[in-house]
This record gives sequence, structure tokens and C-alpha cells, in this order.
Amino acid sequence: MRYLLTILTLCLPLSVAAQMTTCTLTYSLQGWSFVYKEYKGQGLVSCRNGQRANVSIISRGGGFTIGKSEINHGTGVITEVKNIQEVFGTYAFLDGHAGATKSVEGRVMTKGEVSLALAGYGRGFDIGVAIGALTIKPR
Repeated sequence: MRYLLTILTLCLPLSVAAQMTTCTLTYSLQGWSFVYKEYKGQGLVSCRNGQRANVSIISRGGGFTIGKSEINHGTGVITEVKNIQEVFGTYAFLDGHAGATKSVEGRVMTKGEVSLALAGYGRGFDIGVAIGALTIKPR
């Protein structure tokens, strides 16, 4: 019986560690682009396992892009992660954005095995496609 309890105790952390969760990001970004693109903002990451974090976001890239806008209503889905710590870091992206008074954006990005899809809308004057990096850090 003692051996059975030892085996169960050793296996329990492995099964808990193997559980994955999905997180959502609500965010706002403001910035500009003229070939080079830079946007900064903040958000909140909420995971199904109850973990939450206020975050700062910075996005830099380049491509065929011009304008100035702010995304006030952005949402994102972060694929299965073990815990919220895997959300933080730098993601590579390809995005498209357009707007004339009303602005929209969409991005799909990856950081190793973790993927993040963003969609948002706001206001501004912008158009283009860009490649670059988006970094999420805890605030």
C-alpha cells in the first residue's frame, strides 16, 4: 500500500503539469507606420485555469504600410499553454491593416509552439501589410 501511495504521489505532478490551458488577450494599441511600423499598448491576459496578468505590448515591423491609428477594441486567442508564463515573449507576425476613420487589424503570429491570433478595431488612417515582431511583457 505504501508503494502504491508513493507511485500515485509521483504521477500526480506529471498529470497536472501535462494539463494545458487556453488564454485570451484583450488589448489596445496606438502607433504609426511609414514603411517602418511601431505600435505600443497594454492589455489583460486571462487564462481558463484562472491565471491573469496585466501586460504591456510593443509591435515593430516593416513592409508596405503607412498611417496612424489606434486599436481600442482588440481581442486575441493564445493556443494551448501550460501556464501564463508561456504567453510572455516575442511573436513573429504577418499582418494586414486598413482604415479611413475606422481602422481594423488582423494578425496571426507564433512563438515556438505557442500561437496567437489577434483581431481588433478602432480609428485612424492606415493601410498596409507588414512583417515583424510583437512582444508581450507583464506589467
